[in-house]
Amino acid sequence: MASIEDLFKVVKSRFTDDNHRAPAPDDNSDVEIPKDLLFKCPRCGGVFYNEEFVNNLKVCPKCNYHARLTWQERLELTADSGSFKELDETLGSLNPIGFPRYEEKVAKCREQCETREAIVTGECTIRGYRCVIGIMDSHFMMASMGSVVGEKIARAFEYAMEKKLPVVMFTSSGGARMQEGIISLMQMAKTSGAVKRHSDAGGLYITVMTDPTTGGVTASFASLGDVIIAEPKVLIGFAGRRVIQDTIRQRLPDDFQSAEFQLDCGFVDMIVERGMMRKRLSNILKLHGIPKET
Repeated sequence: MASIEDLFKVVKSRFTDDNHRAPAPDDNSDVEIPKDLLFKCPRCGGVFYNEEFVNNLKVCPKCNYHARLTWQERLELTADSGSFKELDETLGSLNPIGFPRYEEKVAKCREQCETREAIVTGECTIRGYRCVIGIMDSHFMMASMGSVVGEKIARAFEYAMEKKLPVVMFTSSGGARMQEGIISLMQMAKTSGAVKRHSDAGGLYITVMTDPTTGGVTASFASLGDVIIAEPKVLIGFAGRRVIQDTIRQRLPDDFQSAEFQLDCGFVDMIVERGMMRKRLSNILKLHGIPKET
């Protein structure tokens, strides 16, 4: 009986792109295999049935790699059903420096991700504890932080301060959005200032770093949480590995910029499995005296 790895090779050979299939091998000519039947882990190379992968919350059964989620998937796993109320859903990016075809790229991402920008913010309850939540979606231009992303984050903290609510922010980003030039870099100061004002008002801020959290997002609001959580094996850092090695002229550890490395160095407070995240967040909210709605 063929192994699942052999089945994956058949799928790979039979589908060259979305609309065309390569000639099937002679010994599998009578097999019709759906393109989305299998999942191959980008970390360990393990091959699994996609249904098994999805049922496991998109976590690799072999190496525990936590794959990237859409904002809808993350919200469903975190917030109580029917409790989410989106904030600033009409905000959308312009093209402040006239970057070629920027509007087309943003429009395509909006259609694919069903949201106007790379972050969705709102108010919800997590196991009965009300909070403001922000979810960055790496499928939207790698969740790069442009003017609207920074503005929505700042407004979320201001709303939380007004309502006296804690903030839970799921970060996932490649950093600043180059298509907006210096304006994107200004969002680091804007978001950091909003976090500081929320903190000075006595607000609780929980950061959950997901794969990847890098660049200016790491260097600003993502690293300012009162409690910083990371999912297992995710990439957390600022500059790229090769840039750092070329700068300091030293070989970096193999697990450099992994969540586990950051935990050992004290950069994050805890690593939490995806299936336990909702419970852990509610426990933290409870320990900090956030009232539970009845």
